[in-house]
Amino acid sequence: MKKRNYWPLFFIAIFTFTLSMVIWTVMSAIKTPVHEDKSFLSSYHIMDVEFNDIVDYNKNFSKKYNLKMKINDKEFDDLLLNDVFLSQRVIDQKSMHKDIFKKGINNISFDLTTKDGVKVPNFKISFKVTRTTNSYSDIDINNDENKNEKFTFNLEKAGNWNITGILDTNDGEKGFFYIKSNATDK
Repeated sequence: MKKRNYWPLFFIAIFTFTLSMVIWTVMSAIKTPVHEDKSFLSSYHIMDVEFNDIVDYNKNFSKKYNLKMKINDKEFDDLLLNDVFLSQRVIDQKSMHKDIFKKGINNISFDLTTKDGVKVPNFKISFKVTRTTNSYSDIDINNDENKNEKFTFNLEKAGNWNITGILDTNDGEKGFFYIKSNATDK
């Protein structure tokens, strides 16, 4: 009786399984939608090139103006960019921005004054409230039509949200902000 060697069949089976897993991975990746990050209302390509300019814009803006931003019950006194560098886990553990949103109706207001305390009229605000995982729930808000400084928006889901935007004054100064937080069911 002749003894059979099954090792070549085992190697063929392993190779076939590995090849089929590679094909499955590529097909799954092709079917997954891509949501482009729109931080500061621009593509990430522009942000990579211009982030240092944004920091400079904020320094110049802060030298001329005082900003009070109020989101629901929490008030912030400056243009905020630090959250760009933090993961959501760090925000949940250490940030002063934790739990500033709530599921349902949220309010945000902007009070912009000069360093002398004079209210700045007719400044432009554009901002986006977005979920961190996709762009299906994006809420774009600006004050082009009514020059309003108080806004209301509805967050339909609890979870992690970002708010990013630009303030633009009549004299050409720009200020940028980016806040990561979470919306609670409260």
